[in-house]
Amino acid sequence: MSDVANPSVFRNSALVSGLVSPDQYDFALRLARHRANAEGRSELTPIADRTLADILIEQSVLTPYQADQLCEGRTKLTLGPYLITDWIGQGGMGQVFKAVHQFMGRECAVKVLPISRATDEARASFHREIRMQAQLDCGYLVRAHDAGQDRNVHYLVTEYVPGMDLRRLVKANGAIPMHQAAKIIMQAALGLEYAHSQGLIHRDVKPGNILVTPEGIAKVSDIGLAGFAANLSDDPRAGKIVGTADYLSPEQIRTPLEVSAVCDIYSLGCTLYYSICGKVPFPGGDTNSKLKRHLESTPLHPSNFASNLSEEFVDVVAEMMEKDPSKRIQTAAEVAVRLEPWAGDAGSLTSSRLSRGPWQAPPPPSSDIESVPNDSLLESSMSSQETSRGNLGSSSIAPSSEPFSIGESSISSAPALPSRVVSLRERKSNTRMIVALTVAIVLPPALLIGAILGFLAHSFIP
Repeated sequence: MSDVANPSVFRNSALVSGLVSPDQYDFALRLARHRANAEGRSELTPIADRTLADILIEQSVLTPYQADQLCEGRTKLTLGPYLITDWIGQGGMGQVFKAVHQFMGRECAVKVLPISRATDEARASFHREIRMQAQLDCGYLVRAHDAGQDRNVHYLVTEYVPGMDLRRLVKANGAIPMHQAAKIIMQAALGLEYAHSQGLIHRDVKPGNILVTPEGIAKVSDIGLAGFAANLSDDPRAGKIVGTADYLSPEQIRTPLEVSAVCDIYSLGCTLYYSICGKVPFPGGDTNSKLKRHLESTPLHPSNFASNLSEEFVDVVAEMMEKDPSKRIQTAAEVAVRLEPWAGDAGSLTSSRLSRGPWQAPPPPSSDIESVPNDSLLESSMSSQETSRGNLGSSSIAPSSEPFSIGESSISSAPALPSRVVSLRERKSNTRMIVALTVAIVLPPALLIGAILGFLAHSFIP
């Protein structure tokens, strides 16, 4: 809002909203005039909306988000008993706002189903999410507190988790060190294990759905796409490819009616890969290209992007991302156990403060304002036959048994490892051979014999 804007716009909105009392507004106006006089400006100079808004922010009467909305002339910043204080982001099922319960004073997150997407199917999915989250109580899952409807707006209230999601964390700081990534994913695995024990499959595990506190505590969020493995026939999305293309398991693409808990293991492995590499396993290309590569290609070895990675740790990532579900790590509990040796040295996670972008946050939900659609969600009605033939190319698609490939070139041309990730023992053996050849070249024959004998003796030592 320009400094020459008509101050009556902000005044009317502030008073009508009930967020600012007449006394609070008058005090802000007197303070603004006092500051103008101190700067030598005439008392007749109009006081701009933005100036008054900033003073009310200083006085903790308004939050910056609320002030922006009032300057735009919006007056409704409540959903039922919840007062919206900020905008958090866009989730798979709609916008997410920070709010506070007006009577209890508890901070929370409010997820809103966009009015523009409030079809019968969307409402049914949203109500499914509410019922599912109400059944879950785990420290590594975002807990649900409440749900309701305000006029045409349906909303779900969950606990507010300070910090940021894993995707934003990597975007802000780059790839995460191995020990911290292990700690975050281990905790996410414990949350998923609890969900799986309740018969629930998340189906959209990804960095954006793992919230991380400044202390490094992780919680899995956005259970909205989840489904009960035994009751997929009751899910209106059954038979569709549901999830986010960068993290979909091969079986979610091939046979979406036969998803199981190991789908979440694959997606969590892709999330761990993104955390330590700073890149998704198959970057670039359109959705169909990404799906095809999940089915038949191998991602670049993590050592191409991150140094000092333990080969045993990389083996765990590879086993989580096995394309054949039967060869994959079978439970989230096992993932947590396998990652625990590295998670113990993680330490605390430094929080990064992200500055707000140049665009103003969207308005609060109301019956006459539509929300921005979310294009990051893939929900395609392709059948498994269409997926393997028409939509993903004419060639037949078979899963690869090679978990990673090595090379600096593009993924399509990167050479694959022979049968699995090179183990630490194999790397030691290769190193010994290189040392032996070097000795043979540079040393005289007498010394060479001694070097060979020493090498042979060393080779039998594990």
